[in-house]
Amino acid sequence: MSHHHEFDYVVIGGGSGGIASANRAASHGARVALIAAGPLGGTCVNVGCVPKKLFWNAAQLAEGAQLARSYALYGDAPEFRWPEFTQRRQEYIGRLNDRYAEGLASNGVTLFRGFGQLAGEHRVRVDGKTVLAAPHILIATGGEPIRPDLPGAELGLDSDGFFALQEQPRHVAVVGAGYIAVELAGLLQSLGSRVSLVMRRNHFLHGFDAMLREGLMEAMAAAGVTLLPKRQVSRLVRGARGLELHFADGERLQGIDTVLWAVGRRPRSRDLNLEAVGVYPDDAGYLPVDRYQNTRVEGIYAVGDVTRAPALTPVAIAAGRRLADRLFGGQPERHLDSSLTPTVIFSHPPIATVGLTECEAQERYGADNVRVYRSRFTPLLRALDRDHPQVTHMKLVTTGAEERIVGLHALGDGVEEMLQGFAVAIRMGARKRDFDDTIAIHPTSAEEFVTMR
Repeated sequence: MSHHHEFDYVVIGGGSGGIASANRAASHGARVALIAAGPLGGTCVNVGCVPKKLFWNAAQLAEGAQLARSYALYGDAPEFRWPEFTQRRQEYIGRLNDRYAEGLASNGVTLFRGFGQLAGEHRVRVDGKTVLAAPHILIATGGEPIRPDLPGAELGLDSDGFFALQEQPRHVAVVGAGYIAVELAGLLQSLGSRVSLVMRRNHFLHGFDAMLREGLMEAMAAAGVTLLPKRQVSRLVRGARGLELHFADGERLQGIDTVLWAVGRRPRSRDLNLEAVGVYPDDAGYLPVDRYQNTRVEGIYAVGDVTRAPALTPVAIAAGRRLADRLFGGQPERHLDSSLTPTVIFSHPPIATVGLTECEAQERYGADNVRVYRSRFTPLLRALDRDHPQVTHMKLVTTGAEERIVGLHALGDGVEEMLQGFAVAIRMGARKRDFDDTIAIHPTSAEEFVTMR
């Protein structure tokens, strides 16, 4: 038996972007329904940024215990108990799931648990039964990890599977060269696992500033991560000594107990019955949208990782809220500008970046119109540690006679917390002389950005 419900706005997807848009629309007085096929919070809360950051925190504390000896602080080294940490982490995530449900309820959003599919003009069907009708429908179904198409791939884990591990792996091979790969490799090494990072190219983090790529590769190698560039995986097999990665050139990596596939993500746009309303994804599965989040079909919108927007939770949240403001809040021109999106990679050490890379700036403005300021130094935190030196790298990219700052990049301790304020300044059009005229906070690493010459 089917049921029929009328709403002003139906959101397909219970992740960060969908929830943010639903709550904002409800605050404007709209009748809103949200359909969630999985735990509320989506990738970020359940198998992404939140559990990853908790792991990163644990790894930072483990590194701090080693660093403490350089400050003449001695004692037994702490033991990382993976199962206990996993239990505490999941309890916290469970509380977040509950908080999302409570927030939707308190805002008057009707929550439907199940799989949502388009069912014709202005209609969505939940689990093939319940029909929701609305003039405005948002697709916010997110993305999912890719598993490579090669023999034995099922023996490895994707990033979702990593968070389901109940025991700490001893020897891990992380296959990939994006931010997920370097984050997982770094935190596992810091927590005591032996880590090999397998890359197809001779470097990772394609698209990031060269200073960041090269500096992080140097730091990870010094920390003990085995970097294996220019390797093409041909198959994964289970051998007598554990898992074996076979490469196209005949080389093997043996004695592995866990392989993590971090070879990219794809939009979760399949099985939505998009053709029922005439919405067609591109060749990679992404839903094309304009700057107002409109698809090619009136009344159908998309935000987040199912589009080609930067795959970052705050981007999805901002896009979802602006869409709701435009549709229900009387702000017809409200839309997201993601051109200066600050980004942090929780690697070891972390990366912070906003704006154009040096190469991008030169391509856009011409090499003669770009001036770059760089700094490389040992932060005071590491000054007493002669056994494990770590260098901080910073760069400002400027353009024009006024030296407007169009890019800021950093690698090192604490940069993940520095970036937000600098991103505001750059978005407001800060020039190099504005930084120069700012009194430094000493002694900090952040002061380097206002003292570069």
